[in-house]
Amino acid sequence: MRVIVGLGNPGPEYEDTRHNIGFKAIEELAKITGVSELKMKNKLQAFIGEAVVGNCKIILAQPTTFMNNSGIAVSAILSWYKVPPEKLIVIYDDVDLEVGQIRLRSEGGAGGHHGVESIIAHIPSANFNRVRIGIGRNGLFGDVSNYVLGKIPSAEREPLGSAIIKAAEAALSIVSDGMPAAMNRFNA
Repeated sequence: MRVIVGLGNPGPEYEDTRHNIGFKAIEELAKITGVSELKMKNKLQAFIGEAVVGNCKIILAQPTTFMNNSGIAVSAILSWYKVPPEKLIVIYDDVDLEVGQIRLRSEGGAGGHHGVESIIAHIPSANFNRVRIGIGRNGLFGDVSNYVLGKIPSAEREPLGSAIIKAAEAALSIVSDGMPAAMNRFNA
């Protein structure tokens, strides 16, 4: 079994923001895998969908705990499904990658991403797979919160839309082919 979590913030005011790219990737994965609806599971503090890819059951999740508390939901999900951190895949936005780029990593630090910091603190492990989707930083340094919470401008919709599809494919590749093969394919 694998758990694939997309990070974002719940609520309509955050729907089309850069910080919700992880949620969009989970919605794309739901389409690809035939999950008709992600259902709210209050005890897990997340919208959840279940599918099978090859012979592997996958859990798709969108935490409702807000980005900076993502670890609360992720910890509950891993505990409920009895899945170890190394079987977790987290999809999220990354200001340090150019708009539309994706990068896969098998472990590491949070890189300043508060959602990932929360996961590392709550599960507690940094040994989980990541699919990072580049949103750029538009020349900004220091506090980028207004930028990541900003609506996606029309000029970025196409490259980010393509990146969301690639990120979903990358997550499925991790499940079916393993992380080294997925990294060779998607980090090229």
